[in-house]
Amino acid sequence: MIGVMGAGAFGTALAVSLAAKGPVVLAARTEAQAEDIRQAGEVARLPGVTLPEAVQVGAGVAALAGCDIILLAVPTQKLRAMLMDAGGVFDAKTLVATCKGVEQGSQKSPSQVIAEVCPEAMVAVLTGPSFAADIARGLPTALTLACADRAAGKALQEALSVAHLRLYRSEDVTGAELGGALKNIIAIACGAAVGAGLGESARAALMTRGYAEMARMAEAMGARAETLAGLSGFGDLALTCTSEQSRNLRYGLALGRGETFDSGVTVEGAASAPAVVARAEALGIEMPITRVVVGLVSGQLRVAGAMDMLLSRPLKEEKC
Repeated sequence: MIGVMGAGAFGTALAVSLAAKGPVVLAARTEAQAEDIRQAGEVARLPGVTLPEAVQVGAGVAALAGCDIILLAVPTQKLRAMLMDAGGVFDAKTLVATCKGVEQGSQKSPSQVIAEVCPEAMVAVLTGPSFAADIARGLPTALTLACADRAAGKALQEALSVAHLRLYRSEDVTGAELGGALKNIIAIACGAAVGAGLGESARAALMTRGYAEMARMAEAMGARAETLAGLSGFGDLALTCTSEQSRNLRYGLALGRGETFDSGVTVEGAASAPAVVARAEALGIEMPITRVVVGLVSGQLRVAGAMDMLLSRPLKEEKC
């Protein structure tokens, strides 16, 4: 049986989608939250999407004890604590990270956190250009399923694919995760520029030069260039930087407009940016847009000053 840990919008959307293939367990954090979902027949962050009968709503990791494949749809910064509290429930399971980001402090990716805390588990990553509402409503979506074990990846591809959700397999876990983490940071920069009234040309420039930053870090970390050019890199960057369904873009728009953003909304790019800068410094690579986003998020920079910093950089030949 397939289970989903995390009854937010994305976890619920995956559960709704996979219910077309059979029973799915959707685990909320607490019994009170689970009961609210059962009574309403939907989750608050995905209004209008009714849970199919095949979705069994439970509470906590204990509800997933009978599942062989578990999708982890919790924020990156909360992933480690959740895994450590799971006891032996996740031992020898197939764990699929759907969160995107870099853990603060350790500078580890979700798959690295899983491997560290649950060394007996088979680890995979599901990432790419997607919004929860689209998946839940059965709209066509293509994602990258990354797993270092080829045979396990093929089996997962079969288990998690449904008619409207097409999964492309990859063995480059590092590249897939980097694309998902870094594009969120670039989306914040794009949102800040648009929110400050700097125009669509500025957005295009930030997307393009942001992709160059993504490619530099990927190369330095041993990822494949074609992975960054695919769904989990370029594809996700294009979607996240151009649609206001993106939380990271909306957060950037609020920064650019000088507005307050809802603190209850997870913005993975804001949390990941400092860890990415620290990793870039250790690798000796330049990531000026990411560094500017750290300044914006911390309040040390305003948009005008950030753009001055980027535009005053030395003139150079265009290359990644």
